[in-house]
Amino acid sequence: MKRKNMIALALSAVLAFSVLTGCGAKSGTSAQGGSAAATYSQSQSSSAASGLGNLKNFKADTIAGDSFTQDNFTQKDVTVINFWSLECGPCVDELPSIAKFAKTLPDNVQLITVNLDGEEKATKSAVEAKLKKAGFDGTTLVGGDGDLKTLVGKIQYTPTTILVDKDGNVLGDGIVGSPDDLAKAYKDAVNSALKALGKAEIK
Repeated sequence: MKRKNMIALALSAVLAFSVLTGCGAKSGTSAQGGSAAATYSQSQSSSAASGLGNLKNFKADTIAGDSFTQDNFTQKDVTVINFWSLECGPCVDELPSIAKFAKTLPDNVQLITVNLDGEEKATKSAVEAKLKKAGFDGTTLVGGDGDLKTLVGKIQYTPTTILVDKDGNVLGDGIVGSPDDLAKAYKDAVNSALKALGKAEIK
């Protein structure tokens, strides 16, 4: 009996940890490309964000109804891209921190988000409401083709955050899950990318 109780407690701890740090990507949807998802763990942080591919050729719609392509990267040294969904609690919970961090960035760095639900008309208003509540007034993409669709189809966990250069090349390992100190984690990732590009780091 004791053994069963210990196993139950261990399973509960694992489930609680996965809910707090990240969510499995949805399967069988156009946004996710039908990828099956597993439970996220911190030890998978680097490997899960690697090998997603680059963003050199794509076109996407923004939540505001504009168009966004690889050309929108060219005026920035680094673009931070956060992939999130409405069904992922940690994704929604970290949006205010993302909004706050975005406002601290210099002109050569931008932060955008990619929502994996907003392409559907029924959920677009809910996405807009979450962004407004969080205070995020930057660019949010919904849907897309080309390299973006391919990359999204490989994402196994949300939130996932990657960084790209002005040519759409992915820089570093990215961040999978919701870090305890988002501002520090994002700043460290941006500075690592800028340093690799021979650019001045942000303060």
